[in-house]
Amino acid sequence: MSSNLEDHNKFDRPKAEDRISPIEFQPNVNRPRKTLYQFSWVHLPIAAFVLISGLAGWFVITAKSVLIEPVPITSQVSFRNGFGLKLGARYLMRTGSYSIEITNPGYKDYQHDITVGIESSQVFNFILTKLPGDISIEANVPGSRIKVDDIDVGLTPLRLDIEAGLRTITVDKDRYQTEEFELNVEGLRNTQVVSVELEPDWADVYVDSQPQGAGILVDGILRGVTPLDIELLRGDRAVMVKLDGFKAWKDELEIKAGANFKIPLIVLEKSDGIVFVQSDPPGASITVDRSFVGLTPIELSLAPDQTHTVTFFRNGYESSTQTIRTEPNQSFEIFAALTPITSKVLILADPPDAEVYVDNKYRGPANQEIELMAATQEIEIRKKGFIPFKSDFTSRPGLNQEIRVTLLSEREAKLALIEPKIKSFSGAELTLLYPTEFTMGASRREAGRRPNETLREVNLNRPFYIGVNEITNAQFKKFNPDHSSGTTNGMSLSNQMQPVVRVTWEQAALFCNWLSDQDELPKFYLTETGEVGEKVIGFDLNAHGYRLPSEAEWAFSARKTDNGLLKYSWGADLPPLPQSGNFADISVQNFLGDILFNYNDNYIHTSPVGTFSPNHYGLYDLAGNAAEWVHDFYGAVGNIGGIDENPFGPDSGQYHTIRGSSWAHGAVTELRLSFRDFGDEPRDDVGFRIARFLEEDLVQ
Repeated sequence: MSSNLEDHNKFDRPKAEDRISPIEFQPNVNRPRKTLYQFSWVHLPIAAFVLISGLAGWFVITAKSVLIEPVPITSQVSFRNGFGLKLGARYLMRTGSYSIEITNPGYKDYQHDITVGIESSQVFNFILTKLPGDISIEANVPGSRIKVDDIDVGLTPLRLDIEAGLRTITVDKDRYQTEEFELNVEGLRNTQVVSVELEPDWADVYVDSQPQGAGILVDGILRGVTPLDIELLRGDRAVMVKLDGFKAWKDELEIKAGANFKIPLIVLEKSDGIVFVQSDPPGASITVDRSFVGLTPIELSLAPDQTHTVTFFRNGYESSTQTIRTEPNQSFEIFAALTPITSKVLILADPPDAEVYVDNKYRGPANQEIELMAATQEIEIRKKGFIPFKSDFTSRPGLNQEIRVTLLSEREAKLALIEPKIKSFSGAELTLLYPTEFTMGASRREAGRRPNETLREVNLNRPFYIGVNEITNAQFKKFNPDHSSGTTNGMSLSNQMQPVVRVTWEQAALFCNWLSDQDELPKFYLTETGEVGEKVIGFDLNAHGYRLPSEAEWAFSARKTDNGLLKYSWGADLPPLPQSGNFADISVQNFLGDILFNYNDNYIHTSPVGTFSPNHYGLYDLAGNAAEWVHDFYGAVGNIGGIDENPFGPDSGQYHTIRGSSWAHGAVTELRLSFRDFGDEPRDDVGFRIARFLEEDLVQ
């Protein structure tokens, strides 16, 4: 224990030289302070190095790696403003805008502004443009025209700068063949020499004639006189050799460049004699030496030193012959007064006081015997208020001939122009009827009569056309392609030749207006267009465009005969005759109640129009198949104590009248032609047919 303590004390006891001795304190008054740091010039480069190193480090950290790739790669890049540190193929550049310049011998200097973005690595590509090439062009023919890429640059010999690349060189000179070739211009201020050999574009042609001294014209230009060796340019050339007193020699020569040749000796023929031939009357046929040459007046070229026979011919005149001897290059005249050949023709005309004209010349009253030439002439018979008669007539000498004419008054002529049948744009055929006075309705004693079938006298005095058939689905779809007549009992009603059904009265009327437009007729129905479309608001009785038949017209067409009025379409009694129409019969007994048990038409719905027998006017399906909308509003009918003239029904109403029976009718009431129905909605057994007035100017 004591030993350890001693050891401890031995180590803790300081040595004499390490002892701290106390000294007297003296305050620091007026004693200079010693400087802790002393500046030395040695420190300046160190500071600069530290600063530059810091800036370089900052630049390296913030700069972007930029690759500037010029083509060609040997180009030199310099900065016009800004700074870029080149490291190998790349530059260290801070973000911002720089102006650079790229140069290379043989290329145009290139200056461009670039913008270094924030991306760490960026590439800029540049292509330098070669300087033009120094091109010399020479030709074997001085003054040849040079074009480079179709641009005229001057005449040979020529030295010029041409932009580097493949260029089309054209060398052209009058009377030489054009040379065109491609030249690859090297550029870079390199010199290239081009030599061009132009080939002649003509041939030497020798021309001689007998006799000599004849003028030579090439394409109408005088080139000299024979004999002559001339240069003719390549191509087709019109060559003429002419000499006074001789016929001109002409030919088309195909000239090939460099192909010289000699035209065989040209022997010129003496000129024809010129003969001017006239006759009275003119228009006579002329033959020379029995060959036809034309009609008088005419100028002829005849062979010289010969005698020619000239003969005149004209219908209705005696022929005349003359002879003439011609001399070269001399003119002559021949004239012949032809003698007419006549015969007598009797003109008989009605009315008796008509007048006759021959070739538009007045020849007196029509009823006489006149003398006509034995030729074709225009005969016209006229009288005021009548349509003139015109015809070509040829009188024959030695024959007894007469012309009989009955002139038509203007009204008769108009009626003769009226067509009994017409066809509309839709293909619907209409027939013309001339109506008369008749009785509509039915007697109260008639079985099946309804109260709305009042007897009334009607006078129709305006001829009208009415449809031979009901309008078909195919015809209606030309107006409304989207329409469908639907089905009934699972069977289609929309086949092409079935009557269109499930149409409203207004749709039928608008179809009529559309059809009038197609045939360029004035519209019958007045319409206006609103939010719900086009609507009928009235009609124009003076228009002769297409329309629905009036109820009176329908009744006349269905019932009026020379022997009275029909009760049924087939006659006066039931049952219907075979092929009378498409009615409700035993073929539909599983679908309908009132049917004809002793009749079978083999159709359970609408049949193709025109399937059954027509009526006395040639009209089909006025009874059966589809009932029909007519023009009239439905309402009370009759004119107490008078006759209805051309009635078109009430002025307004909710419903429109429907006439005729349909495939769904088999009872006595509906089968009668006087049956009247009405409606305002489309039905699967109601269609329509069209009508129109005959134009007023044809009947007045």
